[in-house]
Amino acid sequence: MAVLPQQIIAAKRDGHALSAVQVDAFVAGLVAEGGAAAWSDAQAAALAMAIVLRGMDRAETVALTQAMTRSGEILRWRGLGDRPVLDKHSTGGVGDKVSLMLAPIVAECGALVPMVSGRGLGHTGGTLDKLEALPGYQADPARGRLHACLLDAGCAIVGASATLAPADRRLYAIRDVTATVESVPLVTASILSKKLAAGLGALVLDVKVGSGAVMREPQRARELAGSLVEVAQGAGLPARALLTDMDQVLGRTAGNALEVREAIGFLTGTDREPRLLECTLALAAELLHLGGLAPDRTAARTAAARALDSGAAAERFARMVAALGGPRDALGDARLPVAPVVRPVPAPQAGFVAAQDARALGMAVVALGGGRRRGGDAVDPRVGLDAVRALGTRVAHGEPLAFVHAADEAAAAQAVAEVLAAVRIDASPPEDAPVVHGCVEGR
Repeated sequence: MAVLPQQIIAAKRDGHALSAVQVDAFVAGLVAEGGAAAWSDAQAAALAMAIVLRGMDRAETVALTQAMTRSGEILRWRGLGDRPVLDKHSTGGVGDKVSLMLAPIVAECGALVPMVSGRGLGHTGGTLDKLEALPGYQADPARGRLHACLLDAGCAIVGASATLAPADRRLYAIRDVTATVESVPLVTASILSKKLAAGLGALVLDVKVGSGAVMREPQRARELAGSLVEVAQGAGLPARALLTDMDQVLGRTAGNALEVREAIGFLTGTDREPRLLECTLALAAELLHLGGLAPDRTAARTAAARALDSGAAAERFARMVAALGGPRDALGDARLPVAPVVRPVPAPQAGFVAAQDARALGMAVVALGGGRRRGGDAVDPRVGLDAVRALGTRVAHGEPLAFVHAADEAAAAQAVAEVLAAVRIDASPPEDAPVVHGCVEGR
């Protein structure tokens, strides 16, 4: 006998745990094309809101994750050797370009890295938007091209195809417009269903915490990290999470072309901002250790640093970009677009950079055109913030706190005001904060 949508909604509304049969019926209804089994947007939104208010236990979340994974294609990487298939996922932040360096580092250390990434939403930047600042880069390659890229470079940063976890694609679109995004079980199932469908052997999660994170409070971030790790393990995927700092811009830039330029400088050794370096190596080490490519974290970090310092990771990045349609000489002439207006943000007084509202800085980039207010908005890859001063930096009166890259003078003036409002300068430096706040390994 069929389980009616209103029965499932009522069960969760009244605080009951959903059975695997009920969860399967819901997910099947999300992808059904008409008929009695199909769920309307209103019904899906009602269940999502009930989950936000009533929650889901671990077994329910595992069932939802696995059902959404099975809603579409599950990738298999036959013919690409016997290397472990590894990936990293970040919950998103401002200036977070770690994936651009981590994928080629881990590939150089012996892994296959088919990194399924996303686009920016809200104040957070998206890895695909960054890479598409490179002229010609194809984030949705045909399967043959993707396999050729993986064979050549060992890594490929691409978007999820329409056949990968389609139930999540529909549910996320509904959640995005019904104030049901920030639910730990729903976030967990959304992230992991796509990663499980990507055929991974191990996954490391970068859960951001701080003013620029989706989960600002440490307790909520740790709750999400625990959920992601335990549900991944419950679904058969070895996983580990690092809690990393997002109380300031990660690196020196925020904005698509600017971040790619910084990533290239990082890979080639031109400039490696210390916090960005620590975050990248810490995540790479966890992934190499978890994936069985190093006996311990110390050896894993040494291998990651060697791949970076030797220039081998940079060469893999260049091969990946070329294989996916981007510039042939990404390390020398990436042909990244440049904004026509660049204006400094002068410090209003002398002192130390004591605090940043990273979320506000991310929204300043969005207002410049570097992000989306709505899902279908176009992105201007040229705009953003550069040379952003890290917390603890001493500045003189009038010295630039950052540089705004804008499409016109009016947008630049607005962004300068927004950056000034988001940065606090004090007479004394703030206490040093760690880049990595902790590790969640599950059971």
